[in-house]
Amino acid sequence: MAQMVWFRNDLRTADNPALTAACNASGNAGSNSGVRACFILTPHQWQEHDWSPARVQFVIAHANALAEELAKLGIPLSFLSAERFSDSVTALAKHCQEHGADQLHFNEEYGINERKRDKTVKHRLEELGIATQKYRDQTVAPVGDILTGQGEPYSVFTPFSRRWRTWIDETLPSLFPIPKAQAEAIQPERITTIPEGFKDAPPALVETGENAAHTQLEEFLTEQGGAYKEQRDFPALNGTSQISPYLANGVLSGRQCLMAARQAQGMGGNQEGYLTWINEIAWRDFYIHTLYHCPRVSMHRAFKPETEALEWNTPGEHFEAWKSGNTGIPLVDATMRQLNQTGWMHNRLRMVTAMFLTKNLFIDWRLGEAYFMSKLVDGFLASNNGGWQWSASTGTDAAPYFRVFNPVTQSERFDPKGEFIREWVPELAKLDNKRIHDPSKGGVIPGGYPRPIVDLKESRKEAIAKFKALKD
Repeated sequence: MAQMVWFRNDLRTADNPALTAACNASGNAGSNSGVRACFILTPHQWQEHDWSPARVQFVIAHANALAEELAKLGIPLSFLSAERFSDSVTALAKHCQEHGADQLHFNEEYGINERKRDKTVKHRLEELGIATQKYRDQTVAPVGDILTGQGEPYSVFTPFSRRWRTWIDETLPSLFPIPKAQAEAIQPERITTIPEGFKDAPPALVETGENAAHTQLEEFLTEQGGAYKEQRDFPALNGTSQISPYLANGVLSGRQCLMAARQAQGMGGNQEGYLTWINEIAWRDFYIHTLYHCPRVSMHRAFKPETEALEWNTPGEHFEAWKSGNTGIPLVDATMRQLNQTGWMHNRLRMVTAMFLTKNLFIDWRLGEAYFMSKLVDGFLASNNGGWQWSASTGTDAAPYFRVFNPVTQSERFDPKGEFIREWVPELAKLDNKRIHDPSKGGVIPGGYPRPIVDLKESRKEAIAKFKALKD
C-alpha cells in the first residue's frame, strides 16, 4: 500500500506519529509499498489567520530543511500550492491520486478552520477510496485524556496540571524514533519563493533545522534550566529557552521537551528550575485542550460568554501608540519595539503589554491578539489566545478582573537597572535607574519621548468598575 504523509504543524522527522505510522504501514505491505509526503502552502489562509512574515519565513525554511531530512530517508516531500484550506482539499486529493496513495496520514490540529478542513479531506478521500488516519500529536497528554472526576474538561489550570502530571507518571509517554530509510536517498524539492505579503520579515531569530532545535533545547536545559525559576521574569537576562518558534511550528514536540527536561532533572541541579519550566509545557497543553473542548475561542469569542457584553473603547490613536511602542510607559514601549523589530517577545512582558492594552486602555483583547499574531515568529493560536484571554480576564483560569499589572512597578521589579528599557528605548538611555521607569515624574522628559497616554491608576479603577458592573 502506498502511504502519503501530510505535514502541517509538525515539521520534524523525530517523534512524529503520522510519519512513523506511514513508514510502518509501508514496511508491512511488501514490495509494492512506498512513502511519500506533502506540504501545502496556503498564503491567503495564512493572511486570514494573521500569520506574520517572520512565521511564514520560518515555516518555509523548516519545510525545506524537512525535505532534506526526508530525502535522506528516500521519502520525497512535495510542495503543493492552494490559496485557502478549502482549495487545499482539492490539491491534496489530486496529489494522492496522482501518486497512487492508498492511505493518508496526518497529525491533528485543533483550530476550528483546521478541524473543518480535515473533516472535509476525510470525506473527499474516502469517496476516492483513499483511507485517512489521524494522530494526536500537539500535546504531551492527548486531548480528551485529561478530564475532571465528572468527565468534564478543566477550566482552571492548577487542577489540570496536577492531573496532567499524574497522567504522565502513570502513562510514561515515549518518543517515536526517526524512521529507517525507506529507499535510496533522493534529491529534495525546495520552496524557492516567499509568498507575496510575507517577504518583509526581521532577521531569523533562531537557527534552521531539527538539529539546531535540539541543540538550543539541550543548551538551555544544561546552562540555564536550573536557574529558570529565578531568571525567567527578567527580560534583560538570557533566562528563557528561546525554543518557542520551534515548538509553535512543530520542529520540536512537547513530548521531546518534557523528556529532555526530565533527563536534565535526573542529572541534578536546581529541581525548582526544571519543574517551573515543565509547568510551562503543561500550560501549553492546557490551552490546546481548551481549544479542542471549546471551539468558540478560535472564532474570536470569549471563553467566558458574559464578558462579551463589555463595551471596549474605540481603538484610535491609543491603539496605534501601543502598537508602535509610543505610549509614554517605558516598559510597554520597549516590549512592543522588541516585538516589532525581532518577531519575539519575552513571556512576562506579553502579559504586561496585554494587560496594559485591555485594562488601562480598555481596548478589545481580540485586536491585541491579532496584532501579536501578525508579528510573532512563534505565533500559535492556542497559546496566544489563551494568554490574551487570561490577561483580559475573559478566559480560562483568567486573572481576576481586579488584578492589573502596573507596568512601572513591573519594570522596577524585573528590570531594576533599566537595561532592557535602554536597549529598546534608546532616547531614555541617559536617565538614572529610578527615573527611567517613569520619566514623567520629575525633571524634563527626553526630547521625542511622549508623555503617558493614560493615567495608570485612574484607568485601572475605571476598568475594574466596568468589570464589576458586568459581574453585578
